[in-house]
This record gives sequence, C-alpha cells and structure tokens, in this order.
Amino acid sequence: MFRALVHPGRSFCQMVGSKPKTKIEFFYDVISPFSWIAFEVLMRYKHRWNVDMVLKPMLLGGVRKAAENLPRIVTSIEMYKMKDLVRSAKYYGVPVNLVEDPLELLMVKGSLIPMRFLTAIDILYPEHLESASRALWMAVWNRDTDFTTIEILQHAGLEAGLKEEQLAKVREYMSAQFTKEKLKENTMQAVNYGAFGAPTIVAHVNEEPAMFFGSDRFHLLCQEIGEKWEGPYPEGNSSKL
Repeated sequence: MFRALVHPGRSFCQMVGSKPKTKIEFFYDVISPFSWIAFEVLMRYKHRWNVDMVLKPMLLGGVRKAAENLPRIVTSIEMYKMKDLVRSAKYYGVPVNLVEDPLELLMVKGSLIPMRFLTAIDILYPEHLESASRALWMAVWNRDTDFTTIEILQHAGLEAGLKEEQLAKVREYMSAQFTKEKLKENTMQAVNYGAFGAPTIVAHVNEEPAMFFGSDRFHLLCQEIGEKWEGPYPEGNSSKL
C-alpha cells in the first residue's frame, strides 16, 4: 500500500522547498501618472504573488531619447490619453488629478530633480523608496505642486517617514556622481530591455526577461509568471488611497 512520505504536520512544499520567487523589476518615473497606477496595483499584489518586486527609478526623458520616442505636441491621441488616464485612475482607485499645465511639467520642469531624490533614497534608505515615490506622485498628480522644489521634496520625504538628518544626507547624495550614475544605469537597463516609455515592467521567467509596457497588462503579466489576476482590488479590498 502506498504510504505518504511527508512527515505529519509538514507540507510537501516544506519538504522539498518552496518555489523560487519570480523577480519583477518596475521601471518608473514620477512624472508619469500611468506609472503611479501600475505602481499601486503592483504594491497591492507584491505579497500575494510569489515575486520579488524591485523598484527601479529611471528617467523617462532618457528612455524616450534613447528610443527616439520624444514628446510630441498635444494631438488628438494625447487628448484621448488624458481622458483614458481619468478612467484608468478611477478603475484602479488611484487619486490622479490632471495638472493645470502638462506641457510645462513635461517640457520645462521635467523629472530629473525628483528622480535623483528617489535614487538617493534608494541608495541610502531603500526601505523608504515605496513611500517616498507615492508621496511625490501625490504631490504632482494629486495636488499639482512643483515637485522640483526642495520644499516639496522635503515634505515628501517626511511623509515617507524619513528623519530630518536622513533627508539632509539624501540632499547631499542627490548631487553626487554615483547617484547620477545609478539613475543613468537604471534608465539604460530599461532601454536595453526594450523600454520606450513608462511604466516598464520586466518579469524574469526561467532566466528570460519578459517586458510589459503600461498600466493595463496585468492579466498578461500574470499569465507569464503563473499567478492569478484578481482585478484591481485583490481580496475584495476596494479602499482607495
């Protein structure tokens, strides 16, 4: 008669070891509201899926330049994307508000300063990167404030749980060459995966990278990594930010 080889009280997975986690790299820029939507969804799932979620601050302008995908003058396509952004934000429960002057944000202010800020946090205090990224998205895409100013960066850092002395160190690191190189490295890594915009999600399945663009490909991502897509609110959690 067949006899179970598993010791009582222990599962088969405990005996042979659990399945290795799938590494998922999330390349983003806080100037991108669609990146915010994708970010929040991934954060809801990071402990439900068997994954190692790695946040990768990058510079969207650098990706577009390398991919020859430069910003265009507002067209009917861009107008549609703004309407679609509002719909997507509502569907996924992310409090995105349209900024008053998107051209000034994209073409004049840019995101170099806030992305160096996040890169410095990633180097020094990576445990605060998630919260700091969210705080900056809230600053620009919810309250329409200037996220290139020291005051807004400082406020975002405090919201993320950083102390005054830690923020002083972050400000020091923002202008350091190794911080600039780290941001450039993340940006070029995304480009090498085939990125042409933000957000870019890269899942490493069987040691092969699979790239997904945008904030509406989660069902395909799940198919790739063998996980279940349960909609924008797993476990029926419909609470919004």
